[in-house]
Amino acid sequence: MIRRVLTFCFAAAMAASFAGCAAPAHNGITQVATIDALMAGVYDGHMPLETLRKYGDLGVGTFEGLDGEMVLLDGSFYQVRADGKVYRPALAVRTPFACVTDFAADRREELTAPIDRTALEAKIGALVPQRNRFCAFVLRGEFRSVRTRSVPAQKKPYPPLVEVTKHQPVFDLANVRGTVIGFRSPEFVKGVNVPGYHMHFLADDLSGGGHLLEFEMTRGTLEADTVHEWLHVYLPQSAAFGSADLAKDRSADVHAAENDAGAKPPAAVPAQQGGYR
Repeated sequence: MIRRVLTFCFAAAMAASFAGCAAPAHNGITQVATIDALMAGVYDGHMPLETLRKYGDLGVGTFEGLDGEMVLLDGSFYQVRADGKVYRPALAVRTPFACVTDFAADRREELTAPIDRTALEAKIGALVPQRNRFCAFVLRGEFRSVRTRSVPAQKKPYPPLVEVTKHQPVFDLANVRGTVIGFRSPEFVKGVNVPGYHMHFLADDLSGGGHLLEFEMTRGTLEADTVHEWLHVYLPQSAAFGSADLAKDRSADVHAAENDAGAKPPAAVPAQQGGYR
């Protein structure tokens, strides 16, 4: 499916007034807040999951107070907390940052040879070579190894995200079936979303997941959706968002927060010990 309308809708509204800004005709990428606001420590929840679900069935994000990693897969929300376990959040829970879409693949490829993150990014780049196009993707299959992380819930005064991720729990899963979901965004989204690749993972048996750092996949299926609609952005009404310093270039901090696999506290709980909640 190739989608072609570019829609911008900036709404500084509370949950009750979200309906005042209608969704794009074909519901491209819809976003809550901006990545730089999250980097600056704006973690108060803004949009309820029940409302967010109206804008897509696939997505990534986080929860009120930075309480773990969000996976929206096939229309269902999952929350991977800092204990490595997978929970099902109530739809009344709010998100301070999320990015969702109604996923409709226009490209599909069976992968019969091993692939890692670098090879996946190269393959998506070949499938959707235009660097200024958005792409949502789903990778399902069998994984030899997966490394993920989550973030612990924060209390006010909130620290910047790059400080939180210095102490993030990191989890290693082995020989697991699961799904990688993510977005590839153009460089021009800097400050609003994550330029390049942003991926989360969820094990089929719900034994673990989170923000994806590294993986080795043995076989699976890759589906990609070229999305030409960006974007429907809802901006928080909170005083914290209104006063946040969003003029600062946080590119280096975003890269560190998205890709750093080095932090691993001694008390980190292996994700394979987690369970469905």
